[in-house]
Amino acid sequence: MSETEKDVAPTEETTEIDAVRDNILTALESVIDPELGIDIVNLGLIYGIDLNDEGLCHIKMTLTTMGCPLSDLLNEQINQSLSEVPEVKDVDVELVWYPAWSVDKMSRYARIALGIR
Repeated sequence: MSETEKDVAPTEETTEIDAVRDNILTALESVIDPELGIDIVNLGLIYGIDLNDEGLCHIKMTLTTMGCPLSDLLNEQINQSLSEVPEVKDVDVELVWYPAWSVDKMSRYARIALGIR
């Protein structure tokens, strides 16, 4: 543990922020890529999550391939899943293509489920 880490104790605010972020990630785990049968979090498609004070949740994500025909379906499912998180009032999904998605971004669980080593 570095000197900086010793001096910085988690505050109640950071603990609450972490809990909300965990709730958002848990909700996003219910969004399944229909082609692969794995959720978008474990596939490594989520690049960033930001929730502002007004409850706008900005999701920065990518898709496995550019031009994926499932973007509208996934966007709809993301909005539906995040409607279950009380702190989220509105959702903005931003599709990004950099860095490019690769199997390296998948979790160990997703790799095992898909038979990738």
